[in-house]
Amino acid sequence: MTKEIERKILELSQHYPERASAIMPALDLAQRANENYLPPAEVKQVANLLKITESQAYGVATYYTLYHTKPVGKYHLQVDTNIPGFLAGANEILAHLEERLDVNAGETTKDGMFTLTAVEDLGSCGTCPVVQVNDIYYENMTIAKVDALIDALTQGVMPEPDRTMNFYSECQILLKNRGKPNAREIAVYKDGGGYRGLAKALAMEPKQIVTEVKESLLRGRGGAGFPTGVKWGFLPKNDPRPIYLICNADEGEPGTFKDRQIMEYDPHLLIEGIAIAAHAIGAKKAFIYIRGEFRWIADILEHAIQQAKADDQLQHVDIVVHRGAGSYVCGDETALMESLEGKRGNPRVKPPFPANIGLYGCPTIINNVETLACIPSIVEQGAAAFKQIGTLGNSGPKLYGVSGHVKKPGMYEFPLGTLLTTILDAAGGVEGTLKGVIVGGLSVPILKADEINDLKMDYDGCLKAGTMLGSGGIMVMNATVSIPQLALRTIQFYAHESCGQCTPCREGSQTIAALLQKLLKGRGAVQDIDLILDLCRRIIGLTLCPTGDAFSMPIRAMITKFRDEFEALVKTR
Repeated sequence: MTKEIERKILELSQHYPERASAIMPALDLAQRANENYLPPAEVKQVANLLKITESQAYGVATYYTLYHTKPVGKYHLQVDTNIPGFLAGANEILAHLEERLDVNAGETTKDGMFTLTAVEDLGSCGTCPVVQVNDIYYENMTIAKVDALIDALTQGVMPEPDRTMNFYSECQILLKNRGKPNAREIAVYKDGGGYRGLAKALAMEPKQIVTEVKESLLRGRGGAGFPTGVKWGFLPKNDPRPIYLICNADEGEPGTFKDRQIMEYDPHLLIEGIAIAAHAIGAKKAFIYIRGEFRWIADILEHAIQQAKADDQLQHVDIVVHRGAGSYVCGDETALMESLEGKRGNPRVKPPFPANIGLYGCPTIINNVETLACIPSIVEQGAAAFKQIGTLGNSGPKLYGVSGHVKKPGMYEFPLGTLLTTILDAAGGVEGTLKGVIVGGLSVPILKADEINDLKMDYDGCLKAGTMLGSGGIMVMNATVSIPQLALRTIQFYAHESCGQCTPCREGSQTIAALLQKLLKGRGAVQDIDLILDLCRRIIGLTLCPTGDAFSMPIRAMITKFRDEFEALVKTR
């Protein structure tokens, strides 16, 4: 490790209240300085610099998927084969790359030029298939585009990526600047009214802002739908400990790619929301925990923060962009805090809850990107205006990411409570005959075609229909899709992402995967189907974080609603 890298690591550590929190960016720096490889000697040096134990550093290095403890090629090709990719033909892309490069997934070519890997969700659901090459996403890929990419890489050329994506905004709040030239620049943002909400907020008492947010009935957009103002109100009063604000930007739920739209194309909207929230709750330090694969988006955010600082918008709060390193479970707020403290991302026991004992043992509020992006509008226009959007008890705009078998997959902003059929029409309609829809990310129960006609896409409407709004990640499946194959790919994701801390999740996901594979290979029995359902029933509610529920509920729904497809695997043995 060079002296320059050591200097940068020590400089990074100054951004955190505790030096151990710098372990993840430090390991990333060390890996990049060593041809994308992180050998034990480098991990040891990082540990010594940060004055943490080697075992802690090695535990972190081996927990997260973005750290490479084995050498990789000059170009690391990662193909997202999760459900949106599965529906868009990613498996065919992967098979073609295996043939073209003469390697299997997980292997490196003999000349050390290419490493090929099949990976889980990359947050590019509306632009699948996607191939990530080192830090760059190549989206909307075809066999021909893959061949052109390999030809260019062989010549030492990294082509410019095409960021084309379908989008539409009816509300003109969260996507109002999408498509506007230079929208990432603070001058353009302010010309459109940006930072007016912050100016108004700074002239208000913090409790007035909390009251306004409560009255707006803004519900958290991360998936649970808990009222944001009520959450802020849980902070202890007159507590001498520092208060921390965390923006959860670790967007890893398959089918979900909404937060990326805000951060990538309107970063100042998020920065303004964080600044207002920090003033409201009394936080002097805020963190944006962003998934590590979104490296270029993290750079965009850091540029926006520097612009906001130079414009004196952030005199009351210091915002740090903290890059994750590949862990679905870190989307859970307690696992995220463990990760931010420089540990493996294992969920904590609750209670205590983060509002009382959170980051570094201090009061902490954790809000989703989309949630915080709604705050400027609420403060500037008022709670009453915000409640005019949406349905009773489900206020404001919502980003719906549509992927799968539609003609125009992409991002669509509508009022909460908009009919699902209206959203699908905006996405160009279904390609082929509709079979099923997952409406809130992979962790919610599937709906059959005859269950969606009058479905209002809000928290209450989805619950009434027997599913959940979740993140609003809509995955559409036509009649060509095998539900047993879909179920297997679903459980494989969760088995891969389980942190292993809870036995029901760790063992249950692996067992369900094995049973589904047995059925798909024609060696299963009806009793295996019933056993899967029994496992799902028993796992729900028994894990520290929602991951156990997140696979039990969708797998149970797939089998219950499409049981004939599973039984056909037994009958045709």
